[in-house]
Amino acid sequence: MNGRPGRRLRPDGREGRRPPWSRRLLAGVLAGLFVPISGCAVGQGDAASVTGSATRQTASVRPTSEPPSQSQSQSQSQSQSPSAVDLPAPDAAIPKDPARLADALSRTVALLRDGIDDWVRTGGPAKGKAPESVILPALYEQRVYRYLAGNPKIASRTYGELSKDLAGRARDNVTAVRNLLSLAHPVSGTAKFRVEPPEPADALLKHFRRAERRFGVEWEVLAAVMLVETKFGRVRSPSYTGAEGPMQFMPGTWKAYGMGGDVHDTRDALLAAANYLHASGAPGDYRRALYAYNHSNAYVDAVLLHARQMKRDVRNYYAYYNWQVYVITTRGERRLTGP
Repeated sequence: MNGRPGRRLRPDGREGRRPPWSRRLLAGVLAGLFVPISGCAVGQGDAASVTGSATRQTASVRPTSEPPSQSQSQSQSQSQSPSAVDLPAPDAAIPKDPARLADALSRTVALLRDGIDDWVRTGGPAKGKAPESVILPALYEQRVYRYLAGNPKIASRTYGELSKDLAGRARDNVTAVRNLLSLAHPVSGTAKFRVEPPEPADALLKHFRRAERRFGVEWEVLAAVMLVETKFGRVRSPSYTGAEGPMQFMPGTWKAYGMGGDVHDTRDALLAAANYLHASGAPGDYRRALYAYNHSNAYVDAVLLHARQMKRDVRNYYAYYNWQVYVITTRGERRLTGP
C-alpha cells in the first residue's frame, strides 16, 4: 500500500512449467530475506522475483510424489467420475489456435461455474479449501488469461470465437493481467517466500462487507485490491520496502489509518484499507482513491476490472479466490501455491 512514493517488489510474468525446486518444502523454519509475491500483483513497477535456486514453504502444499505407474493411472481413471476426468490437469496444455483455445476456455468456465455452484450449495466456502472441481478449472482459467496477456494477437482472435458474455469476461481479465505484467520486472538473486492458506472465502466476504458498511467502499473493490496485493492473504512475506499484512501497508500509513489494529489481522487490515480508500476519495472517486493506494494507472485499471467482474457475478469472486500465487524470476515463472 502506498504511504509514500517508492517501488515495491511483486510477482508476475509469463506462464512456465513448475521446476523441481518448487515442488519441495523446506525443512525447518523459513528465515532470512522475505519478498512478497502474488498471482498478478505489482506495486510501484517491480515484481517479486527469485532465481531458480529459491525455495518456498507453505502449510497447505505437500511435496509432489513420484508419478504413478501406468497401472495405477488406469485404476485411478476408472474410479473417477466423468466430471473428475473432465477437469483440467494443473499443467494442462493451453491450445495456441484461437478457436481451440476459445473452446477450451468455454468448457473450463462452464466446469468452474458448476463447481462453484455445488461448492456454495453445500456451504463449502465457509469451511475452507475448495474442492478440485473448483481449484483445477480456476487455475486453468488463470493460466489461459496469463498466456493471452502475453500474446495479444492470439487474444484478439480468441475473443471473436467466444460468446459475448465470455468474451467480456476474458477481455477484462486479460487486460487486468496485462496491465500488471507491464509493471513487472524480474530480479535476479536468491529469495525465500512465506505463503499460507487464505481464510475461508465466506469469512473473507464477511470482512469485506463489514468494511463496506462502515466506510462505504464497495466490497468488490476491497476484494480486488486484496486479490492483487496478496492473493487473498496467501502471501505472508513483507515487501523489501517494509509493506506488511494482507493489504500491504507501509508502517507510516498503517499508523495513520490502522485505527490501532494489527496489520497482520485480516479484519483489521481490511477496515484500514477501506478507511484509507474512503479518506482518499472512495466511493465518489475510486480512481483517485486507488491511485493513492498505489501510484500506477495500470494498477488502478486492473483493480477496477477485477471488481467489475465480481459485481457482474459473485461466482467470479469465488473463482478469483482460487487463483494461485506466481513469482517471476530471471529463469522464468514459478507457481508457488496450488496443485
